[in-house]
Amino acid sequence: MRKIGIIILCCVFAILSYFTFVSAEKVFNSDFQPPQTSAPNEEQYRLVLITQELETPFWDKVGEGAIKQAQKEGVSLEVWGSYGNNQDDFLKKIEIAIHSKMDGIIVQGLDTEEFKSLTKVKSASSGIPIITVANDVPVEESLRKTYVGSDQILAGKMIAKQLISDMGQSGKVIILGESEQEYHQRQRLQGIQDVLKGYPNVETLYAETTDTKEQVIAATQDLLNQLPDVDAFIAVNANNAGAMIQEIGRRSQVEPYHIYTFDDGPESLSLLNQGKLDGMIEQSPEKMGELSVNLIMKYLTDVTVPLNMDGYLTDIRIVKATDM
Repeated sequence: MRKIGIIILCCVFAILSYFTFVSAEKVFNSDFQPPQTSAPNEEQYRLVLITQELETPFWDKVGEGAIKQAQKEGVSLEVWGSYGNNQDDFLKKIEIAIHSKMDGIIVQGLDTEEFKSLTKVKSASSGIPIITVANDVPVEESLRKTYVGSDQILAGKMIAKQLISDMGQSGKVIILGESEQEYHQRQRLQGIQDVLKGYPNVETLYAETTDTKEQVIAATQDLLNQLPDVDAFIAVNANNAGAMIQEIGRRSQVEPYHIYTFDDGPESLSLLNQGKLDGMIEQSPEKMGELSVNLIMKYLTDVTVPLNMDGYLTDIRIVKATDM
């Protein structure tokens, strides 16, 4: 009996050894790969574009360009803004972006002490780069990394040259500015005056107003009373063009006058299509959005450091009502 038991145990051992060998051979000869741990995703950069003028044709295009470029770069971009030039709300959003530790801020420049304090002190101490887009501020007063947008002095010169081409080298021109002129408006005015001062037979009357519709209408009334035989008008702040033209039309037909402004007002394109504007500076808002995201990513990834503090200029051109 003892012999039989030993024989049975040997047989069982042999069978088990056989199946173990076969199983091991299948494993080694198979295409089996052990599970791999996926590499952790790189941290995504968080950018924000902040403007004062949501849902206007110009700033919508800036946002579209920025979003499109952010998708190409594979980064997160949020677009924040306020309505009706609400400066308090606008500045609050910049402060929130800084406290939220965004990796980069692209912002419409605002030439006020509050804006400069935020961009010069708080963002710099947080190490967050800021790029101004479309509207610049003096670099030494804000510490922005660069500016992306139009050459505003050149834009003013182009407006003035078109006026001279249309009106001739003599006439009377009303220039409507703003009592609290921002940096880009001062640059536009400088360009306009640089050209017109070369024509001694062109008489200019410059006046300032706030940006409320009522004040623009009142200022236009006063200017027309002072210069009833005026030949041309230039609105330095495009937001004021609609109210200015409304008051001109209340006094007389708009057609005899030469009227010009820029494309960053909510009504600019509509007024041009209606023939109420003779000419308008057309900028490149979508390109501004694209380039600002591209440049801030080059800065963040050390591809281009430092950025050109003088800025990166986008294309501008004069568009006439007859072109439309």
